[in-house]
Amino acid sequence: MRIKLASPATVATALAGLLATAPVLAADYVQAPGAGSSLAFATSYDGEVFAGTFPGFTTQLSFDPANPGAGRLDVRIPLAGAKSGNSDRDGTLQGADFFNVAQFATARYTATGFRKVGDNQYAADGTLELRGVSKPVTLTFTWTPGTQPVLAGKATVKRLEFGVGGGDWADTGTIPDETAISTRVKFNAR
Repeated sequence: MRIKLASPATVATALAGLLATAPVLAADYVQAPGAGSSLAFATSYDGEVFAGTFPGFTTQLSFDPANPGAGRLDVRIPLAGAKSGNSDRDGTLQGADFFNVAQFATARYTATGFRKVGDNQYAADGTLELRGVSKPVTLTFTWTPGTQPVLAGKATVKRLEFGVGGGDWADTGTIPDETAISTRVKFNAR
């Protein structure tokens, strides 16, 4: 009995065909250490705009642009590190009327399943847990692939839904309810 072996070109063509029909799996990523990632907020106080950052946040992501519905995002945000460029304001942000870091040291944003909303634009309909309150928040983002891919996104958080800025600070004429959030995260493959 004689067995005829396929030529290398035939094997390569068959293998390429199998790979083309195989399901694409999401890649898993972790936030790259060091510079290159940021998580910021912007609002105003008595009409004066101010911005700040949350240093020390960490992000894990599972994402495939060809299958955004399988995406997962997990962001952990240490609140005590919030910086706005004003030490008095930073101290107030850490206090009981705002983040209450003594009781709620970390905020967390999680999302499962993303939507494509435009050319290289996606939306993550997730949940923000802040001060023990969980509410839906949508993060819209763009994705830049590469050896260190980048997610750049924006969201709006209604602070009063989470009890941020209680007491005299609840007046939306002094501080608006809506706070703009922006992020840029550089990733390494996990």
